[in-house]
Amino acid sequence: MNVSHASVHPVEEVPNTEGGVAVAEQNVNVPMVVRMKDIQGMPGTVGGLALRVSQFVFGAAALSIMASTSDFPSVTAFCFLVAAAGLQTLWSISLAITDIYAILVRRSLQNYQLVTSFTIGDGVTSTLMFAAACASAGITVLIDNDLGNCSQNHCVQFETATGMAFICWFTTVPSFLLNFWSLASR
Repeated sequence: MNVSHASVHPVEEVPNTEGGVAVAEQNVNVPMVVRMKDIQGMPGTVGGLALRVSQFVFGAAALSIMASTSDFPSVTAFCFLVAAAGLQTLWSISLAITDIYAILVRRSLQNYQLVTSFTIGDGVTSTLMFAAACASAGITVLIDNDLGNCSQNHCVQFETATGMAFICWFTTVPSFLLNFWSLASR
């Protein structure tokens, strides 16, 4: 509800500029709209747009580096990384477009249903990206350190794509946490 009650949020009496005492009865029935501040990083802010663009850039980098190798389809973890990075890039670019629109028309994206969908989407994509990055890191360590098979594989590309996936996850987590906090504080 957008109405503030005096018992919950006390409002100080505004002094009258005509020299007389302000009448408290004038403001009794006027509802006040209380809105949470748009914290940078939340949807519809410049910080949120920066997070979405960085998620897109690092997700696209992980996707393109991994897809550029010829032998990534032979390992399930690498296929999972490509799928998770593809989903992350689509999600991030769509929310970046939404953020650009909200910034241009100066609209707040603090609608309950909208924040809920952003929170669920960020939670799913961040979990998938983290799982894919961890699985790819495990396979990369197996190929490089345990098997010593880097001369036959594209270890540098695998490690770079895995690093980009972790950085993408690091930029997705703040979006999820800020959306979840916004949702929980209602």
